[in-house]
Amino acid sequence: MQRAKDLNAKQREELLETLKSRFEKNMGRHKDLEWEVIRARLEADPGKLRSLDEMERTGGEPDVIGRDGASGGYVFCDCSAESPKGRRSLCYDGKALEERKEHKPEGSAVDMAAAMGVELLDEDRYRALQELGDFDLKTSSWLATPPAVRKLGGAIFGDRRYDRVFVYHNGADSYYGARAFRGILRV
Repeated sequence: MQRAKDLNAKQREELLETLKSRFEKNMGRHKDLEWEVIRARLEADPGKLRSLDEMERTGGEPDVIGRDGASGGYVFCDCSAESPKGRRSLCYDGKALEERKEHKPEGSAVDMAAAMGVELLDEDRYRALQELGDFDLKTSSWLATPPAVRKLGGAIFGDRRYDRVFVYHNGADSYYGARAFRGILRV
């Protein structure tokens, strides 16, 4: 995975221009926020730029969806219409990957998110994202799973069907060509 410090000035500028353009096209996701303030925070933290570059590279189309109440920082989230193509066919976590006996996927959602420097959306954040648009109409996204569910071998995922948001369960070791994960990043 390419690190932000490895991005040259042109690559950083292209990423920032992509993010600015998406920000301006989707003002309903982040009313009353100013791009230049967000850009300054991004430029001050190359690690966050690296994470956003990975989100973009894997098809997530990250955009600002609000402010973090605890830190006052800005919250970026994958806003691609469907689950990011570059993160599909992953089981839930490393434990599930290790326990799978046959037909192992290439990796896990939790491990890939950690490598990217992002977190999986939890159920509440996923439902909040769905208030900003219609996401996962044909795909689904792994969600951060409560420890009690994971302890029993399960994991949760969400999607939107029939104009409703659904959260379901599956074995954590399952994986599908139409399921990925959506990341969240606080800047």
